[in-house]
Order: sequence, then C-alpha cells, then structure tokens
Amino acid sequence: MTGTATRQFVSDMTVEEAFALHPSARWVFASYHLGGCSSCAVSNEETLEQVAEAYGLSLEQLIRDLNSLL
Repeated sequence: MTGTATRQFVSDMTVEEAFALHPSARWVFASYHLGGCSSCAVSNEETLEQVAEAYGLSLEQLIRDLNSLL
C-alpha cells in the first residue's frame, strides 16, 4: 500500500496512513469510539479493514465516513 500516493481512504490503508492523509480522520475514529480509551485502542499498523473486522464495524461505512472528509 502506498498511502502517500493515494488521495482517498481505502481498506488496506493503515491507521497511521489514514491519520496522515487527513488530520480529521481522528474525529471519525472517535465517532466510532476507537482509540479513545485503553480498552478500544487501535494500532497504527492495523489496516482499516482489520479495524472494522476487529470491532464489528461496517468497512464500507467507515471508508465512506473517512472519504467524506476529502
């Protein structure tokens, strides 16, 4: 995945790449209650797909919400 070359959020992008793509991506994660507490912390190396799967989220909705920032 070449996060710096992409101009949209995609499923194989890491959390770190998502945060680098748009600073407000953190607010989208917060709206899903991700990364805000020790029991729901996400790793910067996880992909968006892995995060959605691990937390039972709709990957399509997460990507749509993130891309609405662009």
